[in-house]
Amino acid sequence: MAKEKPILNVAFIGHVDAGKSTTVGRLLLDGGAIDPQLIVRLRKEAEEKGKAGFEFAYVMDGLKEERERGVTIDVAHKKFPTAKYEVTIVDCPGHRDFIKNMITGASQADAAVLVVNVDDAKSGIQPQTREHVFLSRTLGITQLAVAINKMDTVNFSEADYNEMKKMLGDQLLKMVGFNPDNINFIPVASLLGDNVFKKSDKTPWYNGPTLAEVIDGFQPPEKPTTLPLRLPIQDVYSITGVGTVPVGRVETGIIKPGDKVVFEPAGAVGEIKTVEMHHEQLPSAEPGDNIGFNVRGVGKKDIKRGDVLGHTTNPPTVAADFTAQIVVLQHPSVMTVGYTPVFHAHTAQIACTFMELQKKLNPATGEVLEENPDFLKAGDAAIVKLMPTKPLVMESVKEIPQLGRFAIRDMGMTVAAGMAIQVTAKNK
Repeated sequence: MAKEKPILNVAFIGHVDAGKSTTVGRLLLDGGAIDPQLIVRLRKEAEEKGKAGFEFAYVMDGLKEERERGVTIDVAHKKFPTAKYEVTIVDCPGHRDFIKNMITGASQADAAVLVVNVDDAKSGIQPQTREHVFLSRTLGITQLAVAINKMDTVNFSEADYNEMKKMLGDQLLKMVGFNPDNINFIPVASLLGDNVFKKSDKTPWYNGPTLAEVIDGFQPPEKPTTLPLRLPIQDVYSITGVGTVPVGRVETGIIKPGDKVVFEPAGAVGEIKTVEMHHEQLPSAEPGDNIGFNVRGVGKKDIKRGDVLGHTTNPPTVAADFTAQIVVLQHPSVMTVGYTPVFHAHTAQIACTFMELQKKLNPATGEVLEENPDFLKAGDAAIVKLMPTKPLVMESVKEIPQLGRFAIRDMGMTVAAGMAIQVTAKNK
């Protein structure tokens, strides 16, 4: 049997109409992950419904339903092989799901592909494009590629491609701290397949790599196995004859049967009896594994979603307060001291109060623009001091980056995203 290829998690980001589903569908088809017959069938269905060109989107929607129905905890259902990797797509077509998954770490991506419509050069950068790029950066994604899509709508014009590339570089990527010179901008027509998996003869002026080749050029993640064990709980089941079975994804460290563990902030202590993935018992599990595990001495009522598991020798940090660097993405008014929105950190959702606005920063460079500002508005970056209204596990991003990131939601939208740079521990 051939050696398994390493897995690379790639987030597909960008505005909803830029053709993300089609790009992903094309990668799956040309990568050999979907049966071409399925596309033929869906194309017919799409045409009958008067939605020609939507066949790839149907593929993704079908998977989304399959995911919603499926009981497996593995979000990463969709994989396609490239020369070097088994690529797992981290994209929940829904903007909200994407944010939630990126933040709860259900799918910490190793790299991102930003899909934009070449036509946006005329109308300007879509707000969602901006927000996704900001978020990816705040969530620690350092590797990015840009697919400039729908090139067929501009007759594969090099001038339109260059205009879009320059606009993205100047008005977005540089601001967030990406260097456009180190980023591949691939001119693609995903519906037709140009430069996605196969090189196109319609862009003789472009001699760069295809999208699949760019993905192969991304660096694989280092698994944080040497960090302390941190496993945020997604759900807790009670299974007859087995007992309490919490479910979640190992973020850092290694878990194995016999381990003495503690759930924080619940404070429940127990011993790991078994670790399971895809209904198979494992001798151990490591970062990235979505597992169910059985714990001796802990009842279903003792723990809940949002708790974090660690070893008793190095328990997860329960924050009395924490200092964070945040980027305000959008807000109908302003944020001031006393503001108490909901923080989404790993699998927890807890309101936290802004205690101090310490510094306002330049979002691209991080330099201090103002000490103790009175308020923060959309576009601002800042250092703030926060206090959770209920017990919350939060780690400093310097020590355990996977548990130091969060999003702030209010009024049904993500208003800011950030990372904890210093945590005052309640339990240490």
